[in-house]
Amino acid sequence: MLPGLSVIGIIVIVLLLTVVLNYGLFKPVMRVLDERELAIRSAGDAANEAAAKSRAAAEEFERRTRAVQAEGYQAMEERRRDALEHREELLARTRQDVDCALAEAAASLRAQVAEARAELEKDREALADAVVERVLGRRAS
Repeated sequence: MLPGLSVIGIIVIVLLLTVVLNYGLFKPVMRVLDERELAIRSAGDAANEAAAKSRAAAEEFERRTRAVQAEGYQAMEERRRDALEHREELLARTRQDVDCALAEAAASLRAQVAEARAELEKDREALADAVVERVLGRRAS
């Protein structure tokens, strides 16, 4: 029975070694590996969350940028429209001034023509007598 006792002793030693290795080595190593896997997962989740926040911030930045650009374009369009209105007002005033100047010039010219005609009408008899006298060499009767 001695060989039976040595087999039982080996079995006891193997069981003791199994228990000691299980609690002393395998469980702590497995706990460290589980903690490591949990840390990796939580880091991945944090990275995904940060990426989502980054995308949201980029979209918000783009939205605000487009809004500011639209405001800028709208302000430029309003300034352009105001400038065109001002230009039209200036053109209308200039046309009105030119029309008034033309009317005054035409009135002045008509007055000068009437005055010249009246002068010629007044001097017509004297000029006719002078022409007759020169052509005929004598005074017209």
